[in-house]
Amino acid sequence: MEISPIRLEDLKRYFADLFNEQVSIIQVEEMILKEEKKIEKELKGFGYGIPYLIKILIGGRERKFVLETVRPGPFGHEHFSDRAQILLWQHSTFNRLPSHVRSIDVGAFTKDNSLKSLGDCKEFFIVTEFVEGEPYYLDLERMKVTLRLTQLDIERCKALSDYLAKIHSLKSEDAKPLYTRRIRELIGHGECIMGLTDSYPSNLEYLDEKFLIGLEKKCVEWRWKIKRKSYRCSQVHGDFHPWNILFKEGVDFTALDRSRGEWGEPADDVTAMTINYLFFSLQTYGKLDGPFKELFEVFWKNYLEKTGDDEILTVVQPFYAWRGLVIASPIWYPNLPIMVRKKIFSFIRNILEKNVFDLKEVEMYLSD
Repeated sequence: MEISPIRLEDLKRYFADLFNEQVSIIQVEEMILKEEKKIEKELKGFGYGIPYLIKILIGGRERKFVLETVRPGPFGHEHFSDRAQILLWQHSTFNRLPSHVRSIDVGAFTKDNSLKSLGDCKEFFIVTEFVEGEPYYLDLERMKVTLRLTQLDIERCKALSDYLAKIHSLKSEDAKPLYTRRIRELIGHGECIMGLTDSYPSNLEYLDEKFLIGLEKKCVEWRWKIKRKSYRCSQVHGDFHPWNILFKEGVDFTALDRSRGEWGEPADDVTAMTINYLFFSLQTYGKLDGPFKELFEVFWKNYLEKTGDDEILTVVQPFYAWRGLVIASPIWYPNLPIMVRKKIFSFIRNILEKNVFDLKEVEMYLSD
């Protein structure tokens, strides 16, 4: 558990700014202890999940407040952003429920352990550097027209595969809870499998509810097959697809929009990229063929050679199912030919039945 000593002078400054009045700190005590703690120069041992009763004097009036955080741990509390989400939600809703304790503010501890108020925040935002470059999907669009593969295309494919092999070589020290969570989120997260199945409109001529129900059931089975493989928990990007890669000159690229956590299953990244070779090929040839087939094979063979991770072929199945739901989506790709959608659904159905993904059998996976 991380311990963050907080100076009383920082508490005093925080409450003075919050109420815009002079404030005196009367007493601070851990609420989990029966005996009161004396005022000290620091709140020694202040840790996540320990509530503190704080008595202050504001304008001659004594008031009491409780300051608490959320303890890191499983159940979706592993990341700082998870804990921030909980506290921001609580502050926005406590005061709308009758007979509920009122929230006075939501805040954050800064790097120097001072306190910062966030109570009047409406939305959060991020500012990043601007990066020059062309998105990788434009290379794939070009190949749809020229039906040709250049040497640079092969080199870029290898560079992307090398990149994943490199970042995936870093393993997590807190593997078990993080890996279990990521596999659980693969199935149930709003951006993942069940979120995608919920997004499909009803009464589609090329897809029925029975297929989606069966898909979800199979993916739950896959969760139980995979979730105990926590030794595989690796540094990941989380959304490694052609729209999130900017190439400059040659093989020099920048990745964008890392998603859903720092650690996870390497198959997440590998399937996110390689399914797009399949996607563009289906639109061009109606099967995996031409330059896209070569890139699909180059990416996979290079990755397996660099990592030696043949086991990945036994865990990609639900990740390919998820990414398949994305590229077949009538929301994300409303103008996709029905034939292509049907091929993708066949691919999903067939790979979920295979214990080992065979790179040589992709065409068979695409068949009814």
